[in-house]
Amino acid sequence: MHVLPLILALASSPDALPKKETETGVPIGTGKTKATITITSPTGGWTVDRMMRVAGTVSDPTIDPVTISINGDRYLIRTSGGRFQRSFPAGNGKNVVTVIATNQAGTQTAQVTTYGQIPSVPFRAVLTSDTDGVYTDLHIYEPTTTSVQNDLVDVTKMAHVYWANTESPSGGTFFLNEQDGSFDQPGYGPYLYIHRAPPRGVYLVAANYWPSGDKAHTVGTLNLTVFEGTPQEVRRTVKVPLATPGTTRALAWVLVTDSGAQIYAPGVDLPPSVAAAGGTKSPWPKNIEAATAGIGKTGTDGGGGEW
Repeated sequence: MHVLPLILALASSPDALPKKETETGVPIGTGKTKATITITSPTGGWTVDRMMRVAGTVSDPTIDPVTISINGDRYLIRTSGGRFQRSFPAGNGKNVVTVIATNQAGTQTAQVTTYGQIPSVPFRAVLTSDTDGVYTDLHIYEPTTTSVQNDLVDVTKMAHVYWANTESPSGGTFFLNEQDGSFDQPGYGPYLYIHRAPPRGVYLVAANYWPSGDKAHTVGTLNLTVFEGTPQEVRRTVKVPLATPGTTRALAWVLVTDSGAQIYAPGVDLPPSVAAAGGTKSPWPKNIEAATAGIGKTGTDGGGGEW
């Protein structure tokens, strides 16, 4: 039996090949004709709406998800019968919306630009996953009048904003992850949080991971924007692998002051106590590292067994 020719024949057969994936591991469509993307919203021009609906169609219904980029921030959005839609907080000024769809014939893009005449969003956090069928729940902890005492942060005294408590006393808003009209489906996200008047102090941004079905792990991507559209604007992207069911990970701490903002990503950045140069006193709480290590172990879960 000629084994080598048989192996080569199987390898060259399209039906024998696994479904292609993009570099990030996201499945691409199986269609062999280049897809056509039609963006039905936004349509360009100016808007005074604080939320911007992104909607449209892709001619190849096997493409699921599409990638949506808004001013460079990337989101994976599920499709249904070739349709996609999701609302996002609009930015003041230019909002460049790009939709990207990939199948076996290649990658196609469509783009529209709309201009927002709205106040800037001073604090925005967006969490997405590179894997479908998983929950990467976003949890925000806001500062309160008692959350930092004697230069020590107490997470149990922070205001917890997440899927079961979507509004904070100070005005922070959590937007539920919508997938084709459902608000309780695992998927790519995005999970959104904004605050239009963030109180000064220390914030914690965390993720709680629950896989579904045969999914074992994913990469969570956090996009943070603080003081958007001002000279103090700070942007940061943090990628964190998530593998253990029930894991709660600290993705970032954010220090908001009158003069600007600082972001500390545990496991990526030097701890603030070390980063303070020349013996300068750090503006951060002294126990940030200990508070990070204690996440998920304090029993503050807010329901559902999540921290």
